[in-house]
Amino acid sequence: MIVQMRICVPGELSGVVQECCAGQTGTAEVARLVGASILPPGDVLEVQVAREAVEELLEKLHVLKVHEAGSISVSMPELVLSRRADAAEKAAPGDGADAMIWDEVTRQTGEDSRLTWSYLAFLVLATQLAAIGIVTDSTIAIVGAMAVGPEFGPLAALAVAVARGRWRLGRRAAVALGVGFPVAMLLAALSAWLSVPLGLFPADVLKSGSAVEFIYHPGPYSLIVAVLAGAAGMLSVISRRSAALIGVFISVTTVPAAGFVAVALVLGEYQKAAGSALQLLVNLVGIVAAAVAVLVFYRLVSSRLPAGTARQLKWKMRRTRG
Repeated sequence: MIVQMRICVPGELSGVVQECCAGQTGTAEVARLVGASILPPGDVLEVQVAREAVEELLEKLHVLKVHEAGSISVSMPELVLSRRADAAEKAAPGDGADAMIWDEVTRQTGEDSRLTWSYLAFLVLATQLAAIGIVTDSTIAIVGAMAVGPEFGPLAALAVAVARGRWRLGRRAAVALGVGFPVAMLLAALSAWLSVPLGLFPADVLKSGSAVEFIYHPGPYSLIVAVLAGAAGMLSVISRRSAALIGVFISVTTVPAAGFVAVALVLGEYQKAAGSALQLLVNLVGIVAAAVAVLVFYRLVSSRLPAGTARQLKWKMRRTRG
């Protein structure tokens, strides 16, 4: 799997950056366009490198502070026909499918964790669907609510924040969860409160046994499923396999639990509301804990940039600027 990097860098640093890219194991091609960058003034380097070597190369570029003086963009070409690219992939240690790019994961989870109108709308709609599924005893509607819910984005961002110490990202994700769920639950409760006098469902709808009892009966498997889903979700983010996220969404009862809390409080079923609130908490904690464990594991097994290499790059940078 070949990754294409476009690096915009001031002219005085382009030589060091070119040497850094060309000497990276897993690099297939390096092209330097002198004076091609107008804003900021400098050179543009285009690099093709095996995905499993990208993280190490990015660490070197961060040491050179390229992202401060210029920019680094990473893209995935659909098709690369090159013997050099094939040889670079073989030379790079590891496998591209298992390679983790920390900047990519941080940026993706950061974008998915913002408290935006679209995020809030999806969470409100999902909670409404869950509430309807609860009062109609429809597991199909509840599964649909699970698939619509956008809560995994902020949960993944919390995991990245804990694993990397990105507390600003963590605060933003916490705000998205802390504001999103109460607003969605409040609107679901309002809908339930209006629906009873309209005769859409009876006030004792939660008293009889139903197919949704699992929502307010948390047990050991609630935590086990949440942990498995959190691990699978983070692995899908790391490996860019978005299709696997659908399975994560419909395996945990975060949104259904939030919807059940809202409906149960309106109908005076406080014990069931407490059980579903506990279900929600167990799922949230289990997902984040498992995602953190996956990130820590990747951090431990991935090769880190040797301190000697970092010192050498800093020395070259100072000598070039001096």
